[in-house]
Amino acid sequence: MLHPSVRPCLGFAACSGTGKTTLLLELIPRLVAAGLRLGLAKHSHHALDLDRTGKDSQRLRMAGAAQVVVAAPRRLARIEACSRNLAECLALLARAPAAPDLILVEGWKHAPIPRLELHRPALGQPLLAPADPLILAVACDAPPHTPAGVPLLPLGDADAIAACVLGWLAAGRLG
Repeated sequence: MLHPSVRPCLGFAACSGTGKTTLLLELIPRLVAAGLRLGLAKHSHHALDLDRTGKDSQRLRMAGAAQVVVAAPRRLARIEACSRNLAECLALLARAPAAPDLILVEGWKHAPIPRLELHRPALGQPLLAPADPLILAVACDAPPHTPAGVPLLPLGDADAIAACVLGWLAAGRLG
């Protein structure tokens, strides 16, 4: 597991195209309605550049600034030329001025954090749960063979998944 000073977190692990973002878009409003302040760390295999060529922030970064923080009336962005691992991302979210009650993690499917595995048997990918004790449950659209003791949740039922997440958080299972 990650350092104990990190806020409770829950990963969403699945192969690309399974519906991690779709589920999170349905789940986040339900968790917020339950009174949680959420943070989110999303892993991407694609290049990420928030600067647009020729804009001041991009020009300042290209001139050699290691970090650029752009502040607008309602948003703040930190642009840093480095490689971030999950532990660094979680620590950054945990020490934010409005630290979240729960950090949701999309991607990093093998990270040492509690995770919900999303699975669609039609995609032909193997389940992670049989070999991964940190997977708390499997949410899927067709029942796969899951290991004994690993709950099976309906992937299309965000209410049921939100109830599980709230239960895990209340029971201290998310860190």
